[in-house]
Amino acid sequence: MQERRPLVWLSAVYPVLITSEPLLKDWQLIHIALAGRPPANLKSCHGARVGVFDLASMKKDQLTYLPEWLDAIPVQHWVATLESHQVHNPDICALINRYCKDYHTLPLQADRLHAILGHLWGMSELEARISLSRPGSYHDFALEGDSPAIRQVRTLLTKFARTEEPVLIYGENGTGKEAAARFIHDNSARKNKPLVVVNCAALPRSLTQNELFGHEKGAFTHAMSAQKGRIEAASDGTLLLVGVDELCEEQQSAILRFLQEGQIERLGSNTSISVDTRLIATSTRPLEQLVETGAFRSDVFYRLGSLHVLLPPLRDRKEDIPVLANRILSATPSTQGPRRLSGATLICLAEHPWPGNLRELQNRLRQALLLGEGPKIEAEDMDLAAAPSGSQQRSRELSLDAFRSRADRQAISVSLALTHNNVSAAARLLNISRVSLYRLMEKHRLPHGASARSPKNN
Repeated sequence: MQERRPLVWLSAVYPVLITSEPLLKDWQLIHIALAGRPPANLKSCHGARVGVFDLASMKKDQLTYLPEWLDAIPVQHWVATLESHQVHNPDICALINRYCKDYHTLPLQADRLHAILGHLWGMSELEARISLSRPGSYHDFALEGDSPAIRQVRTLLTKFARTEEPVLIYGENGTGKEAAARFIHDNSARKNKPLVVVNCAALPRSLTQNELFGHEKGAFTHAMSAQKGRIEAASDGTLLLVGVDELCEEQQSAILRFLQEGQIERLGSNTSISVDTRLIATSTRPLEQLVETGAFRSDVFYRLGSLHVLLPPLRDRKEDIPVLANRILSATPSTQGPRRLSGATLICLAEHPWPGNLRELQNRLRQALLLGEGPKIEAEDMDLAAAPSGSQQRSRELSLDAFRSRADRQAISVSLALTHNNVSAAARLLNISRVSLYRLMEKHRLPHGASARSPKNN
């Protein structure tokens, strides 16, 4: 007998009618009762990949919190059930459009619901097999970490995802600009629609219009049938222009009308086609500077939107390196089994300037998995060799005591500067005794010959 597959059923009341009929005989029902905001322990749903949320059972105040529940529950594909009259509610339509692969009006048709749930489960299995068969890419983890820099980026991207405005993403090569674009798309109302990626650097000048706008049958010699362009293929979804700063002036002119009016014309046609697509562009160079030098058209730049985000280079988020490195290692198959980074290697990783950012980190780790031996990855395996004595010195410099000492010295220096070297006033500012401050100054060998001077009276 086939094991029943887990199915999340999100509703305001327990679905008695559903469980009393053979409607879900092939599914193990996991009922989640919607009440207020979602709790913090919804990360596991016993392997459920599909879910149903029952709009018919929810009141207006419960619908307010429904998006938070749908974002919190780790389900890949949702199906909505609702009353017939609810289809005419624009807010509910927007909710279904954002989260659902399908919807069903009451009364439910068992065969139809079985068919769509089985189809979505099968698709999720295919997605899981594909992800297991390919090595993990740094794009999968680029936005992870707890550094202030990446937390601020995630906050901005979340806000941008709630809008329909164009977004311009800046960052050095290898910082994860495409990952940021996918984050916006996956958290937007267009998440179930296509995300079409155009690599601007690989777009030939002579084929730009054909690639972007498509053509009609007979538009040129080998045009045997009509074909959509990349922009039209992104209709109702998101268009991602990767490396928009690589477009030449002629190519920039070609997309101007689309940016202005949301309309295109296929080659060989005089008919305008309206395209509803969300635009996201990435750039490694500041477009404002390119506009000033005349390398980029100002009218194109201003139509790329006013929402900008700068992805931090890896050297500005070094506290995230251990997490990112371990995530890449766990996602990369190794014939020698699990590997981990040695302590000396972690120190070298923190000191390296990372000019190639996350892409360089991924490449060096994959090199280490191929060339290294033993359970630990050493710095030499990543071509980051360092002298042993230097490693010991850096280990001392990166110890917790070293960080505390630097913080103590900074606090003492700042407090003395603010109080014009008045030790008593500085001690009060630091909320410690005068004797304790003298001891700290002695410990850290800070000069206090001038510290007995009182602040000048104004």
